[in-house]
Amino acid sequence: MSTEFPADLPELQELQQLVADTRGRARSRVVCEVAVGGRQFPVHAVTLGSDDPTAPAIGLFGGVHGLERIGAEVVMAYLRSLVRRLSWDRVLQQQLEMVRLVFMPLVNPGGLWLGTRANPAGVDLMRNAPQDAVDRVPFLIGGQRLSASLPWYRGLRGAPMEAESRALCEVVEAELLGRAFSLAVDCHSGFGVHDRIWFPYAHTRQPIEHLPELHALKHLLDQSQLHHPYVFEPQSRQYLAHGDLWDHLYLRALALPGARVFLPLTLEMGSWLWVKKNPRQLFSRHGIFNPLIAHRQQRVLRRHIVWLDFLTRAVCSHAHWLPVGEAREVHRAEALAHWYGAKGPA
Repeated sequence: MSTEFPADLPELQELQQLVADTRGRARSRVVCEVAVGGRQFPVHAVTLGSDDPTAPAIGLFGGVHGLERIGAEVVMAYLRSLVRRLSWDRVLQQQLEMVRLVFMPLVNPGGLWLGTRANPAGVDLMRNAPQDAVDRVPFLIGGQRLSASLPWYRGLRGAPMEAESRALCEVVEAELLGRAFSLAVDCHSGFGVHDRIWFPYAHTRQPIEHLPELHALKHLLDQSQLHHPYVFEPQSRQYLAHGDLWDHLYLRALALPGARVFLPLTLEMGSWLWVKKNPRQLFSRHGIFNPLIAHRQQRVLRRHIVWLDFLTRAVCSHAHWLPVGEAREVHRAEALAHWYGAKGPA
């Protein structure tokens, strides 16, 4: 085993300790277990905040791709910040009475332990949902069923989703989709020069139904965090893919009765920002997707904790910024022009 990846998962140990430190204010359950290398790794879902089923909720997910360890670390850092403030931060205490937070920082612990993008079965969890793209996808990167020896493997056609994929979907459906308003954030790193916030779709270039709400959220971010580093856009502007879990879950949400808003977002941290400052990282598979120098990692965590806190506040106060009526149509027109180069309704 390479010394580049530890023999155990310190993130898992810290997650269990953080839950204990809340003295019952956070609850943890094991959604599934993953066997690898003679070990059993649990996949935890941690909940914090309001138990009111009508309260808005935000889900924070990381570690879907085991090689992108920084995604898990960003979610863990935000949870750590909340736990450390619970005993004294009255504003946070009041906020948690109005919103529910759901954490799955280590969706793919087997991949994290092995240092692989895929899970121990060789399946890329973000290509594992059943839907196929309706338009052409790039070779391999868009998802393939040729072999688990190649990257971006979707799994066998017709087979059930992997245990980790099912666990994520179970938590989202149980904790988020039944609410009038919910938002999910899935933290990844990608080999790019910008930090990007993506939203569905990945399987088609057609605009998402809740495009006005996403445009209103972007406007809120632009107003409240001047000079933020994020490119906010539909994933389809970059590439299409088969089997995207968030497309799958968003389509499930649309099929539910009643007026519900579910906004799934993906944070794609631009790892080239770290590589260009330390080109030696190119010689490390881990270094291509993660900051290896301690002070850069700490800077990345600080940078994105601010954004996650913004999103939690936005979810808590969604009634004050969600567009309705004519304002919603204005946001739709502006979003179509901005992201799709299309004119809105006359």
